[in-house]
Amino acid sequence: MVFRFASMARATYALLTALLAVGGEVLLLGLDYLGVVIVLMMTIEMAIMAVFMIMFMMSPGGLMPMSMVHNARGAAGICGGVFAVLAAGVLLAPWPGREGRTPRDPTRALGLSLMGPQMLTMMTLGMVLFATIVAVVVLATGRGRYDRLGDGLRARRADDPVRGGVGR
Repeated sequence: MVFRFASMARATYALLTALLAVGGEVLLLGLDYLGVVIVLMMTIEMAIMAVFMIMFMMSPGGLMPMSMVHNARGAAGICGGVFAVLAAGVLLAPWPGREGRTPRDPTRALGLSLMGPQMLTMMTLGMVLFATIVAVVVLATGRGRYDRLGDGLRARRADDPVRGGVGR
C-alpha cells in the first residue's frame, strides 16, 4: 500500500502498519521484549518520518498525482522472478533438524547470540543515545512555553520575540 498512496502521510502510516504487523509476529513467537521494542521503535520512527515527509515532499497531502514506482513492468518481472527463486529455494533446500532444547528465556538467548558479552554495553549505549536525542531537542528550542506571556502567564498582550505567531 505504500506505493499506492499519493499522500506521503498515508504512505508513511501504511508502512507503519506493515512494521507493526512484523512486531506482532515477533510477539506471537514468544519474544515479548523484542516484539515490544520493535513496535515502539517503529512507531516513533514512522511518526518522525511522517513529519519530515510532510515538511520536505513536494506534494505531502497527495493533491497532485504522483508515482513512486519507476519502470513498473520491469520491477514486477524482477519481483516475480526473485519470488520464484526464493520459493524454490525454500521448497528444495535440505532443512536441518532441530538440535537441543528451547532456552528458558529466548529474548536473552537472542541478545547474547547477537551481541555476545557486549550486551550491557549496547544497553547502556541505547540509553545514552536516547538521552542525547532528548537533550538535543530541548536545546534546539530557542524559546520556551513562557516566552510569550511571561512566567505568570498573565500578560495582556503576548510579547512574542518571533513575529507572525499567534496573537499578532
